[in-house]
Amino acid sequence: MSTRPDGPRSPRVSQPAERALFTSLFDDAAVFPPGLAPLPRAVEEHLARRSADVADLVGPLLVPASAAEELLTLPLPGQTGQALTVGLIGRPGVAVQAVGDALSRLREDGRVEVAGVEVGWAAGWELALDWQLPVSVEVPRGQDQHLALRDVAARAGGHEGVQAKLRTGATATTDVPAPGELAGFVRACIDTDLGFKLTGGLHHAVTGTHDGEQQFGFLNVLHAVRWALNGAEVDELEPLLAQQDPEPVLEAVSRMSIADASITRAFFTAYGCCGVMDPIGELSALGLIEETTV
Repeated sequence: MSTRPDGPRSPRVSQPAERALFTSLFDDAAVFPPGLAPLPRAVEEHLARRSADVADLVGPLLVPASAAEELLTLPLPGQTGQALTVGLIGRPGVAVQAVGDALSRLREDGRVEVAGVEVGWAAGWELALDWQLPVSVEVPRGQDQHLALRDVAARAGGHEGVQAKLRTGATATTDVPAPGELAGFVRACIDTDLGFKLTGGLHHAVTGTHDGEQQFGFLNVLHAVRWALNGAEVDELEPLLAQQDPEPVLEAVSRMSIADASITRAFFTAYGCCGVMDPIGELSALGLIEETTV
């Protein structure tokens, strides 16, 4: 059976899933690779979605700290409309102070509301805790990951909204994580009572080979997180993340209750996607949400 929702034999559920499973799940990373949309176009399209029936599904527009000044030169809604909500991003290697400087600049302008910041796990990352905003800390892969997660979890006490972030797509130096690696990350976050977001490589609903590379499905992740909360161990989570047959994944997700949705999303809070309408369109095609328009 095709894993593509527009395939001739693609499945479709008989009734929608709980919409709360997908509320603010898709952070708008249009300006980041592989999308690389020019910032003016990304802002225009993001604002259009804010007044469409997908508004509740889309998170903030993710903007690199280096683009803060350019953002303020654009014709933003200002007093005539809703402020532009952004997440301010400092990828690994970007100094925390550079993110802080960009934040100060944006906070001076009432047309922009910064919903949270993202920084890499490095010496001094905890300075971001002083900014009174949710903080996502991108942790490394490999041996340092558990150390990073323990560090973030230890500092999260007393700071609401502190969470881990993992890159699930391939980079110039690393391959896509294996299902067992992602399963270990999910298990570790839940064991340390730490929420998380993902970024990269989650363009589709169900795990499969897309554009020549293996990509995780965001529905697989939701399914695995719910099972992890029930106590499933890494070896039990791994096949859930690797599952490429859409039918068991769709059945599991569509059967989740509102309580399931709430606890699952308390841990898997969001993921960055450079084309948010692609996964939303798949949800619609699969029958998990009502048909959407922008």
